[in-house]
Amino acid sequence: MTTPTAPTFRIPEAVHRRRWAILATLIMSLLIVQLDNSILNVAIKTISTPAPTGLGASQSELQWAINAYVLVFAGMLFTAGLLGDRLGRKRSLLGGLAGFGIGSALAAFAQSPGQLIAFRAVMGLGAAFVMPATLAVIMHVFERAEQPKAIGIWAAGSGAAVAVGPVTGGALLDHFWWGSVFLVNVPIVLVALSLMLWLVPESRDPRPGRIDPLGVLLSMAGVTLLVYGIIRAGELADFTDLAALSAMAAGLVALVAFVVFEQRSDHPSLDIAYFRNKVFSAAIAANALIFFALMGVNFFAAFYLQSVRGYTPLRTGLLLLPLAAAILIFAPRARLLVDRLGLKVTATGGMLVISAALVAFSLQEADTPIWILEVIFFVMGIGMAYMMSLTSVAIMQSLPRERASSASSLNSTFRQLGGAFGVAVLGAVLSTNYRTGIEDRLPALHSGLEERAGQSVQAALTVARQLGPRGRVLASSATDAFLHAMHITALCGAAVVVVGAVLVALFLPGRPGEAQEDSAEPESAAAAE
Repeated sequence: MTTPTAPTFRIPEAVHRRRWAILATLIMSLLIVQLDNSILNVAIKTISTPAPTGLGASQSELQWAINAYVLVFAGMLFTAGLLGDRLGRKRSLLGGLAGFGIGSALAAFAQSPGQLIAFRAVMGLGAAFVMPATLAVIMHVFERAEQPKAIGIWAAGSGAAVAVGPVTGGALLDHFWWGSVFLVNVPIVLVALSLMLWLVPESRDPRPGRIDPLGVLLSMAGVTLLVYGIIRAGELADFTDLAALSAMAAGLVALVAFVVFEQRSDHPSLDIAYFRNKVFSAAIAANALIFFALMGVNFFAAFYLQSVRGYTPLRTGLLLLPLAAAILIFAPRARLLVDRLGLKVTATGGMLVISAALVAFSLQEADTPIWILEVIFFVMGIGMAYMMSLTSVAIMQSLPRERASSASSLNSTFRQLGGAFGVAVLGAVLSTNYRTGIEDRLPALHSGLEERAGQSVQAALTVARQLGPRGRVLASSATDAFLHAMHITALCGAAVVVVGAVLVALFLPGRPGEAQEDSAEPESAAAAE
């Protein structure tokens, strides 16, 4: 990829002086849209109860209350980044946050599951405009030398949502009604909007070119259909389901058509040549694989902690704090280790640490001391801290600064795809192995109860409680089957992360900047007014 000659990008002195306050505002905005799903996971049980306590939502409606957010968020990310580069990142942030806040207020007072699903989609639309813009603004208010530190702090804020969401949600539900998990967003959004209007400078691509409507539509359709197919397959734990396969196939066809069209267009939404940069492509792929493992771990860890170990949602969130703490501590310091060991060694080591933590997860039993699990979470957080920071820096510094929102949206889109695949694929591995393991261990039950017990460990334990003393054998069998399935799933996740380690070892440069072309800079400081 050739680099056009352009004048040096200069950050205005007034912007430079307030850069850390700007970063704090961006992280506040990022954290609120990131933790929203983990907060909702805690409230699911309450929302499923009949009115007036909840909405009486069915299992399917609850799943779509979660998935509506994910589906719209993932489908709109690339388009939101593209519009941010053209219309202005500050405008993108303000509009996205306002939409997210309105959706949150409406969701808090939803009168039916259908309304909740619709308002969650509105929240996902707003979040899609916020997330890529936060990272893009960082690229325009920090000098290149400070960008790794700033992105490390950004990554720490993103990772903190893993534990902050369940803890916050559990605390709110202990004192307020289910709608409080959404209403809490509103005052935070108002504060963030006020700070943004005051602190954040506007920036945009000075040479945006014409909008590419067909490319935009193809990208939206492709990602939305692909994510929908993955979600459906994950819900059913069946990747042979016709509807899931059809959606995924249609999504892939749309994405292939998008790539072909972009290559032939004289004003493409995405310059496919970016992917010829080995550093960019390897970092994008590694990021997707990291989130594949992370979201998959969150999926089976929740069952392990709540169903097998019997912890409440709030306590489960507290047990995840070592993971978040490690990310908060080490992500901002990732560049220090890179300075000593180099980018390739640090990134590869981070991936191997995550893989080792997953292997350790495969050794957990129903009575393993909980402190061991806390150590595993902390070690995994260390690996995540380095990888989330380093891959984000590699991605953002591989592309021209004026395309920062597009680069950030690509990073976020691949993260979402990786996370969706992680939940779906590892969830399917968990469900399939659980069902296989429980079939031969089920005691003689009524056919309806037997079918329910085979669905999940939580369902089996519920049936066991209904059976009283007769259910002890079923509870023991279900727990053993789940642990065996969890061990296999953790090892599968570890293998996926090893693939990511190979990618970064092969394609990331030894030192930042080696084998990596400098980004083209905007023509003038007008890009960050």
